[in-house]
Amino acid sequence: MPPTSPATASPVGSTTYSAAQLRTATAALELFARHGVSGTSLQMIADATGVTKAAVYHQFKTKEAVVVAAVDVELGRLEPALDAAEAAAGDPDARSALLGEVIDHAVGRRRMVGTLQHDPVIVRLLSEHEPFQQFMERLFRALLGDRIDATARIRVAMVASAIGGVVTHPLVAGLDDAALRGDLLSLSLRFLSLPD
Repeated sequence: MPPTSPATASPVGSTTYSAAQLRTATAALELFARHGVSGTSLQMIADATGVTKAAVYHQFKTKEAVVVAAVDVELGRLEPALDAAEAAAGDPDARSALLGEVIDHAVGRRRMVGTLQHDPVIVRLLSEHEPFQQFMERLFRALLGDRIDATARIRVAMVASAIGGVVTHPLVAGLDDAALRGDLLSLSLRFLSLPD
């Protein structure tokens, strides 16, 4: 399943993966977080899932396809909250709930966040992957609500950057997830003038 062209690409989270593909994508993302994409071989992914390298190739034709699937599975977990926020058309409570889901996900997957943001292979692939670009546009549009002025856009950009920066920052490495989530959500909601 090679990366698809923008014209035929499915939206993030909409691809149905087999159980084997899900195991492979999940194991790959864990390995990417530890070793980076370049430091993770298909053999390592096969070993982590208990299958042969040929079996991994049967599921995904290229390593890049594994990377795209891993990110798709990971970000697809936010799709229900994003759909709900879009359906509520800018309702501040729906925007708050979406922000809470984004923060929950980032806090719960701290190690992955750094990889998704900084691994050069992932950054390159996602910059070329139309479904990811569309997903991020939808996410930012939902968080903005009906405010599209420069100040609102800067505030959403700052919060989005802060979430990724905070959950991976050494100063909060020792904080438990509940404390980090609570403070990060409270500060973000206040900064965006959204209801708690």
